[in-house]
Amino acid sequence: MLKETIVLVDSDGKQIGTAEKLASHHAQTPLHLAFSCYIFDASGRLLVTRRASAKKVWPGVWTNSVCGHPAPGETTIAAIQRRLDYELGMSGRHIALAVPKYIYKTPPFKGVVEHEYCPIYLARSAGRPQPNHDEVDDYQWLAWLDYLEQIAQDKGDKWSWWCKDQARLLRNHPLVIAYSVSE
Repeated sequence: MLKETIVLVDSDGKQIGTAEKLASHHAQTPLHLAFSCYIFDASGRLLVTRRASAKKVWPGVWTNSVCGHPAPGETTIAAIQRRLDYELGMSGRHIALAVPKYIYKTPPFKGVVEHEYCPIYLARSAGRPQPNHDEVDDYQWLAWLDYLEQIAQDKGDKWSWWCKDQARLLRNHPLVIAYSVSE
């Protein structure tokens, strides 16, 4: 099995090193580069996914469309396309940066703290999801307002911590408004 490498960063997003991904995710996870991407279909519905129950970080939890880590030297757009293909067997188009600097640190979940410098992107779907069940247990297409209502009602861990936190930044974001309507 090929080990994935993550990019360690400072609070400005500047690379300060690299580390093996799985070994780095624990109770003191170092700040590292990541991304979150929200995929909308032609009807303006948001794709949400339930993380595979075998994943080390936030297993079995619903979250935004796709999250991941750019490899050393890889652009974030290339990483988004790579993870969309690997996790969901699809690609994205019109990928746009919505929130350039988003840093978060989760409370522990099953002993793991996530700590990421995580720009937030939006995109349109190009194709239908064909989930890789090592990564995604399930998926749904939701209207944006239905999504916001579901995460607002979650007082536990049905939805990922970062997904709920990112909603406050995206709730009325002009790009979300544009992507959440039919093309």
